[in-house]
Amino acid sequence: MRHRKDHRRLGRKAEHRHALLRNLVTALFQYERIETTVAKAKETRRLAERMITFGKQGDLAARRHVARFVMKPEVVSKLFATIAPWYAERNGGYTRIVRIGHRLGDAGETAYLELIKSAEQKEQERTARIAAAEAKALAQSGEKAAKKKKTEADDEAEEVSAEDRPKRGRKKEAAGAGAGGGGGKRQRTGPRKVGGG
Repeated sequence: MRHRKDHRRLGRKAEHRHALLRNLVTALFQYERIETTVAKAKETRRLAERMITFGKQGDLAARRHVARFVMKPEVVSKLFATIAPWYAERNGGYTRIVRIGHRLGDAGETAYLELIKSAEQKEQERTARIAAAEAKALAQSGEKAAKKKKTEADDEAEEVSAEDRPKRGRKKEAAGAGAGGGGGKRQRTGPRKVGGG
């Protein structure tokens, strides 16, 4: 029975468990979606929603409380400036757990833990992704055209320089050594040494 048991231990000592949850909460606010096991996601959700509630308060004491828990200062500022205003009209339920099946290896049940976003935010992100993909495709096509012009110019320059340069190795060809004759290593005539030294 788990009477009066407040949390999952996750098979770790208290310090290790605390560090793990701090890392997961920081990653959730940084990337807005993380993949982990269901048990870890449930524990992370409790702490992440508390941090968002502190972010909605927005005063100095709340900022210090969050900064003591979240690992990166830039993520703290993102929480207060960006994430907390998303939920100004919402009283809890800021995250969602989406189960995605069992992972290979140990068959642990995995899930996505993600921040809930409004339809307008999703549409803005979608348009931003499409615009970024179009810009990337346009840049790649421009790079390909520039590379093609550059290779054509290089080929022309090589042809011109090859015509201007004098032929090398005419003396060897005249002497009969130019066609891969004995111009390389000397052949060994004596017996090989055996052993060290």
